[in-house]
Amino acid sequence: MSLLFVLLPSALVLTIAYRVYGRLLARLFQLDPDAATPAVTLRDDVDYEPIPPQMLLGQHFSAIAAAGPIVGPILAGVAFGWLPALLWILIGSIFIGGVHDFAALVASIRHKARSIAEVIRDHMSRRSYLLFLAFVWIALVYIIVAFTDITASSFVGRQVLENGESVSGGGIATASLLYLVLPVVMALCMRYAKMPLWLATVIFLPLVGLAIWIGQFFPFDLGQVLGTSDATAQKIWGVLLLAYCLGAAMVPMWLLLQPRGHLGGCFLYVALAGATIGLIASDRLVAGDSSIRYPAFTSWQTAKAGSLIPMLFITIACGACSGFHSLIASGTTSKQLRRETDATPIGYGTMLLEAMVAVVSLACVMVLAGDSKLATQPPNFIYALGMGRFLEILGVPATIGVSFALMAFTTFVYDTLDVCTRLGRYIIQELTGLTGKAGGWLGTALTAAVPLVFLLRPHVDAAGNAVPVWKTFWSLFGASNQLLAALTLLGVTVWLWRTRREAWVWLVTGVPTVFMYVMSTWALASMTLPKFRDANGFSLPADPVPWAGLVLLSLAAVMLVEAIRVIATPPGPLQPRRVPSLS
Repeated sequence: MSLLFVLLPSALVLTIAYRVYGRLLARLFQLDPDAATPAVTLRDDVDYEPIPPQMLLGQHFSAIAAAGPIVGPILAGVAFGWLPALLWILIGSIFIGGVHDFAALVASIRHKARSIAEVIRDHMSRRSYLLFLAFVWIALVYIIVAFTDITASSFVGRQVLENGESVSGGGIATASLLYLVLPVVMALCMRYAKMPLWLATVIFLPLVGLAIWIGQFFPFDLGQVLGTSDATAQKIWGVLLLAYCLGAAMVPMWLLLQPRGHLGGCFLYVALAGATIGLIASDRLVAGDSSIRYPAFTSWQTAKAGSLIPMLFITIACGACSGFHSLIASGTTSKQLRRETDATPIGYGTMLLEAMVAVVSLACVMVLAGDSKLATQPPNFIYALGMGRFLEILGVPATIGVSFALMAFTTFVYDTLDVCTRLGRYIIQELTGLTGKAGGWLGTALTAAVPLVFLLRPHVDAAGNAVPVWKTFWSLFGASNQLLAALTLLGVTVWLWRTRREAWVWLVTGVPTVFMYVMSTWALASMTLPKFRDANGFSLPADPVPWAGLVLLSLAAVMLVEAIRVIATPPGPLQPRRVPSLS
């Protein structure tokens, strides 16, 4: 069977869902195009600044996508087969993930663009607010650790292609460094030379492609420069990436986050379109080249991945539902939303767009033979090799195609890393009450320093073999991330019920809350609790990871009790919504 029989129906289903369910959500949440958003009323041109929806959409998409819609679908597809992964991506993104992202964004703009934690404080309790903040900060640390390590792995070594050519990790590093410079130049041109957005896009987007091409000719091989092994060089790259986060999280959004997010979003549109066109061309021009070879279903349970239920639902996070998205929506995006009605394409639409990225990533597994050795490669390289194959049909050299895909991967992650660090700064400042530059630097430094500890410590399996840091943290990140989504949906459901008291609330946000809460706590408990036992019975592990998992489970349990208590309390009279006008 051709991949097109999966790819095109998936795109059609997601498009219909946006047109039908997206419009329904807009009506249920009563979006008002004339209501003044916090970006307008609180504008300071540092954190609050209304920007055109097309620019915000690219920025938001680039920030939420990260490595999740690439790594998760590939890991789950290899472990359980492509069919369960595909069904969860489509159903989850439409009825759970998209609702989660949209509701978090609307809840934030209805509360002066404050975080979901503060929405919970307003409608639950201060204790719930503090518990949620602590949960979020721990989850952010996991995200930063996992994404930093897997990105650093792209910057070292060489990836040998099927035709014998190779792609240099140092070349990807060169292209990535150039990519970080281009948005800053673009921002300065737009702000001081008054360059319009369309012209800046036309000029700087091709320069990103040029950076990819140049990178392979001038590789920055850190291991060779310092005379160290690739493993050591990867550790150093991890430290440098965290140092980048430290600075990027403190600069004004117009200087880096906004232009880089726009360029990154456009670049990722090109990556998605290129893969789709390549798939269509391969089906038409090279008979059988895009046929599905990997099994639709492999096993209900595997030694490495665990049981399909609940592990499927936490392995594929960002491609179907991700609690991290609520942090972006209520942390940076809500402070830039120009009109309430823009919440539909930016909140709901980008989740469906990310689901399409996940489907394309899954296609990179589907074209592999069931016994292919490539299935054992790290997911970023499986993605890159698959994308390189699709783009090669269009005449793109294999080395450039794979470099393009790896660059797309790191583009996702750059946006996520510094946004996570910025959000961590917000949380530390909220918890400590520290404001100003001193509080900002302290919060940022703490958020970057804790991941550094996890990156530098050795990670081994039960047999004492070295394990990549990202592998150690991916399942725990997935479980905590999905539990964060459940807690966000829980807070949104409480807010909607207390302010609307309509039956649709339980169906639209209540059912997704229950599903995500059950699956994520089940997965987190199954990964955490066995670590407290050994051959002799109960034991206290030296590894801090299971302790963090236990803390997350405890926080989630208390949050659930708080929510039930609030919902069971008879509510006061409904307060009519006040809609400030834009005029």
